[in-house]
Amino acid sequence: MTNIKKRLKAERRFKFYGQLGVFLSLLFVTLLMLKIFTTGSGAFFRTTIEADVFFDPAIMKVDKNSSDKEIERASFEALADSVVNNNFKNLSEDEFIKVREMFTRRFDYQLRDYFLNNKNDFNKTVKMNITASSDLDQIVKGNYPRNVPESQRKINDYQLAILDDLTQQDRIGSTFNFWFFTNGDSRDPETAGIWGAIMGSFYALMVCLAFAFPIGLFASVYLEEYTKPGKITDLIEVNINNLAAVPSIVFGLLGLGMLIGVFNMPFQVPLVGGLTLGFMTLPTIIIACRSSLRAVPPSIRHGALALGATKTQTTFHHVVPLALPGTLTGTIIGMAQALGETAPLLMVGMVAFVMEIPGGPLDPATGLPSQIYLWSESAERGFIEKTSAGIMLLLLFLIVMNLTAVLIRRKVEVKW
Repeated sequence: MTNIKKRLKAERRFKFYGQLGVFLSLLFVTLLMLKIFTTGSGAFFRTTIEADVFFDPAIMKVDKNSSDKEIERASFEALADSVVNNNFKNLSEDEFIKVREMFTRRFDYQLRDYFLNNKNDFNKTVKMNITASSDLDQIVKGNYPRNVPESQRKINDYQLAILDDLTQQDRIGSTFNFWFFTNGDSRDPETAGIWGAIMGSFYALMVCLAFAFPIGLFASVYLEEYTKPGKITDLIEVNINNLAAVPSIVFGLLGLGMLIGVFNMPFQVPLVGGLTLGFMTLPTIIIACRSSLRAVPPSIRHGALALGATKTQTTFHHVVPLALPGTLTGTIIGMAQALGETAPLLMVGMVAFVMEIPGGPLDPATGLPSQIYLWSESAERGFIEKTSAGIMLLLLFLIVMNLTAVLIRRKVEVKW
């Protein structure tokens, strides 16, 4: 009786330890997600300053009949200076510089883009919400303390006084930060965007999929359906399993040495990055595909062969379609792993400052995890929330890809 009680107590303790482990795991993940989301949510909004803008043709040096190219070359920098002088009267030269620093450095580009879409405002005064500088944005959002000595903050006392005055006049606002989703990288946090990195990752993953999936599929079919068990087959299988465990930076060295060094392919482009990720993903796809092929019952093969089908017809008309759910699941999981890799891209140059949006796999680009790394290394405080926002998007893409793998498997799998 005593032994039974001890065993029951031990079982209850083991159950409690198991529940505690699950609880602590969920707690740490929840705290991590809360930290990321609370820090990164501010990146989806930007602080604006309301200002009266007079599109003066004498300053811009254009007229109503000017073409878009002529407007793009207009003096919008001078127009931005006139906006500051018109909205803040009687500024000394030093005060003008301080007030001008409260606006984004791309003030002139914002005026240009607005005027290109609103040419009817020529020679008129309109109210515009001009993007504030990142330093001012962080003060407004409460991410930077105001009560520290002036020498320890980038916003000085005069600029804080101007900010308080604008706040009392209800000219400080907040708007959704579309630039974050439409712009490429920038030295200024308030105008930096993630779209260039997203497109870089997209092209790299498409190259990776086009390279790794067919090779992995045909290699798996050959090894599983056509080769006979033997020492060579065992050696190949061991090497494939070992390749799946190789650190990702080794594949980066392979891409650097072979693709760039031997084949003289361009540096810092998604084509090379995608092929490098393809080398890394290939063992994962082969292992998943071979497991799926093994799961197909032998009776399917025997039945097809008994009805007169050839070995190739049996394989590609019956076995491969039935193994496709597991193959696609393994492929998508491998692609999700490739999406989050930084080390291979580092070796082939896809960790670099790139402002332009890549238009194809041969254009210079950076990847989504690489962009997050670059922002995390930046000194400006405004990049802290950009880093967390980038992590949020990366997690979102990974969750979507894994859910897609589960849904595809449930949709097309066949139960025996």
